[in-house]
Amino acid sequence: MEHNRIAKNKAAAAAEDQYRQADSVKVVQWEDFEQELARLVSLSSALSEAKQKKLLLQQKLDSLIQVEAESLNQSNQLDEMCEKLESQKLVMGNTSMHVKVVEENVKKEEERLSNEIRSLLVAGTALSLASKHLQESNRLLTGEKGYLHLRNVQRLLRVRQQYMISQVSFLYPVKVMVGHARDQELESFTSNRKSGNSAGSKPVDPESLTISGLHLTVLPFKTSFFTDKKDIQRSATALGYVAHAVSVIATYLEVPLRYPLRLGGSRSYIIDYAPSLESSSSDSTSNSLLSSNLKPTEFPLFLDGQETTRAAYAVFLLNKDIEQLLNFIGVKSLGPRHVLANLKELLRTILSAEYIDT
Repeated sequence: MEHNRIAKNKAAAAAEDQYRQADSVKVVQWEDFEQELARLVSLSSALSEAKQKKLLLQQKLDSLIQVEAESLNQSNQLDEMCEKLESQKLVMGNTSMHVKVVEENVKKEEERLSNEIRSLLVAGTALSLASKHLQESNRLLTGEKGYLHLRNVQRLLRVRQQYMISQVSFLYPVKVMVGHARDQELESFTSNRKSGNSAGSKPVDPESLTISGLHLTVLPFKTSFFTDKKDIQRSATALGYVAHAVSVIATYLEVPLRYPLRLGGSRSYIIDYAPSLESSSSDSTSNSLLSSNLKPTEFPLFLDGQETTRAAYAVFLLNKDIEQLLNFIGVKSLGPRHVLANLKELLRTILSAEYIDT
């Protein structure tokens, strides 16, 4: 049967070729008509079957071409997606590195902020305590009650200072020398100096005052003033008394002396912190000023075996300390050579009733 079908197909193909090649109509005899008709029918059936197979093959080819096109399109899309994926991977890698850097910076910033927060907490606690203390202080100081309390405390302090300095006055009394009637004159002079009116006042004779019964002559600039070693010793002892009294009074008044004292009785010294320049030659330059000796210099408050100039300068500095204490309580100095007079005025002012109420 399969052989017959193949033969029919061949015959149909041959017949089709004959029809295509024929230029004129073929004349068929009547006795061959039936055979020819059967052959034509067979050829027509084979041709129809061939066309149908051709159509099926064409449909299959079209479907295969469409599948291939879709497959190619999907392959192209897949390639594009792979490229995008690689690009995204690169972006993700860069983003990941950036995120790590940002995380490290955030950690450092968190640590810094944590430290600052702890500092702020400590400072806030301290500020809160300080604010409470300030409010308490303001509460105590505001109003009439607070001011009166402050005045009472100041008054008690001055009373205490007056009492302690009265003991110093008792130990080292400054009085007018026996045979001189100048105590009243001194009081009048100091009162005028305190009020700022020095017109018509007379200078105080330094020889008219004593401290603890010892006469103090201001150390001279000439050795001819001291003709006796006993006078030199008495003067040194008196200066030691003055130095001790000034040191104790400054301590009670809580005043740091500009020229500190090194106490040693009749061998006391006063210290000057001003720099002393010791140049090696007369052609010294600014370099020698930079290398100057800045050590404090001690000046003796006695004359035995010392230069008179240094001793006189020591008395001058001692009087400057007394002037500092006078200025602290609002009193003017009597002069550069009135050591005992200035000390007496200092004691008199502190022991007066006005000192407590100032």
